[in-house]
Amino acid sequence: MSRATLGKEPRDVASMFDGVARRYDLTNTVLSLGQDRQWRRATRSALRVGPGERVLDLAAGTAVSTAELAKSRAWCVAVDFSVGMLRAGASRMVPKVAGDATRLPFGDDVFDAVTISFGLRNIADQQAALREMARVTRPGGRLVVCEFSTPTNPLFATVYKEYLMQALPRMAQAVSSNPEAYVYLAESIRAWPDQAALARRIAD
Repeated sequence: MSRATLGKEPRDVASMFDGVARRYDLTNTVLSLGQDRQWRRATRSALRVGPGERVLDLAAGTAVSTAELAKSRAWCVAVDFSVGMLRAGASRMVPKVAGDATRLPFGDDVFDAVTISFGLRNIADQQAALREMARVTRPGGRLVVCEFSTPTNPLFATVYKEYLMQALPRMAQAVSSNPEAYVYLAESIRAWPDQAALARRIAD
């Protein structure tokens, strides 16, 4: 199995996610200590999705997050560039599209809300992806980015980085179909900015 590097060649990232797709949901639950379910509920709450609205779930993976959004009786579509991930979520009854976040296959102003969870840092050209999200969102629509960030509290930052670089890869060895991919995960999270810096990036 391969793992991507922080250089993020898109084909390498897609191949890496294809390789972890089979046990991806289980691995996420274990590595997040069960918090992934709460994160999905919090994202749905933050989006304030209503019945009949059109929602784009970008970098949706196995569409587990899309299925959570659909509980609001909105029309939700899962988009991911890993065909393996979308296939792993075939049992989830939501529309699925294989697509590139930097060239979305949708017209302008199509969606009432757009969200991306734990996927922005995996995109090579993040500004292009953010522009595409803005393009497909109607005026007055909502964008929610659910992502890890660098802690600003020095004590917590030390514990957090120790978990990322030491505990997380060892846990992945036990449950993941491609443990090496989670070395990339840890490295990409450690290199990611804090929330304030990410907010400025989105605003730009």
